[in-house]
Amino acid sequence: MDLAIGVTNIVTMMGLAVGIDYSLFVLSRYREERQHGLEKIDAIAAAGATASRAVLFSGMTVVLALCGLVIFPLSIFYTMGIGAILVVMVAVMAALTLLPALLGLLGDKVNAWRIPFIQRRGAGPTVMVAGGFWDTIARVVTRRPVVSLIIAVGLLIAAAIPYFDAEMGMSGISGMPDDMRAKQGFEVLQEEFGFGQNAPAIIVIDSPTDTQPVQTGISRLETALASDPAFVTNTLEIYPDVNLSILSSLVVGDPLEKEAMDAVVRLRAEYIPDAFADAPATVLVTGMTAGILDFNQTTSTYTPIVFSFVLSLSFVLLTVAFRSIVIPLASIMMNLLSVGAAYGLLVLVFQKGVGAGVMGFRQVDVIESWLPLFLFAILFGLSMDYQVFLLSRVRERFRQTGDNAEAVTFGLRSTGRLITGAALIMVAVFSGFAIGDMVMFQQMGFGLAVAVLVDATVIRSVLVPAAIKLLGNRSWYLPRWLEWIPNVSIGEARQVEE
Repeated sequence: MDLAIGVTNIVTMMGLAVGIDYSLFVLSRYREERQHGLEKIDAIAAAGATASRAVLFSGMTVVLALCGLVIFPLSIFYTMGIGAILVVMVAVMAALTLLPALLGLLGDKVNAWRIPFIQRRGAGPTVMVAGGFWDTIARVVTRRPVVSLIIAVGLLIAAAIPYFDAEMGMSGISGMPDDMRAKQGFEVLQEEFGFGQNAPAIIVIDSPTDTQPVQTGISRLETALASDPAFVTNTLEIYPDVNLSILSSLVVGDPLEKEAMDAVVRLRAEYIPDAFADAPATVLVTGMTAGILDFNQTTSTYTPIVFSFVLSLSFVLLTVAFRSIVIPLASIMMNLLSVGAAYGLLVLVFQKGVGAGVMGFRQVDVIESWLPLFLFAILFGLSMDYQVFLLSRVRERFRQTGDNAEAVTFGLRSTGRLITGAALIMVAVFSGFAIGDMVMFQQMGFGLAVAVLVDATVIRSVLVPAAIKLLGNRSWYLPRWLEWIPNVSIGEARQVEE
């Protein structure tokens, strides 16, 4: 099949993001087990039984979320979905096979070349030791879980509110840098002729053209177009041998701007039905502007289907992973809050222009219509990464001690630094796309970066610990009628020497 050119960008971006993350999680667990006194091979095996299992389930969640793009019938979605799925699968396989092999070769040499003043030689098993920044955060949140929950949810909802003012479309020529030759050429056409000659509205009339009703309908349509200042220079071509007529009408301005979109909507909804009300003809409108309108309509139609597909499969997979129905429900709601906050901040910065100039972004009138659905699939999968890694440590500790509050503190203490570091790597990767000149890439990079940052801070550091503390042991509730589910869950207790 033909692949959209953007698939190479997606493979690079996703490959760097998840590949580094998965390697960090497994490598960190290996170092922790070595600190506990396990021999090299035993430490690799222990990391494989815990972190590698979490990587597998996390990767499966990301792939399931990306499958939502593949079921979309437009090439820009399913080609990027295929590229992202392939690179995530390769990253998971490398973390499960190549990385343990490299650890077997390197052993403790992975700790060579320590950073001065940051890493201390001979440090003990720090995750077991109370104290430190993340331990303090966990204890503050779990001590006041209701207040923490209200503040975190309030901030996320406030960030999401601007999305209700979102205008969807394509930024078109306004989203291109001023020094791009294509934009300069378009501006010359606008300056000299006052209308866009490169993207007319093409009206196809499928009917015998020698009949009076069809000829009358064409005349009425030409009159209606002539009275609308959005259309100029109508050109009629008749092909009697195939019973087809083509009426081309130039649309004023950028064919992707809202004015052009509104003009084609009027053409389809008003002018054509009125002109051909009495004619036995099939009249269709195509062209760049009409294509974007149909693209937006298809996106709107498939968005609830993709959302339902991704959320349902994620719930099933997380239920199997944690043997709980509460954790999947809570995780899904938290991730939706994270995605909603990213949507709202996207509108606030790019459409409303708040801080756009300071960050070097270009303010435009619309948010790319393909972006919300694309961001949902990517962000939902990536945010589940951190959810799985944090909750796997919480569950593991809970299975060891039976103390839910202490398990939450331990889970955040043991993963907080790692998740934050991994998130900053993702933010750096996504920010590389945000600093580009094209507005579509600026919006994509910014949306991904801010969502990952919010997810690794507000969600993982505050919302998850507070929610689990409030839920208590009910967090791990699984109905009896689901006990038949195979026990392949992550976060099973592994006895270690304290």
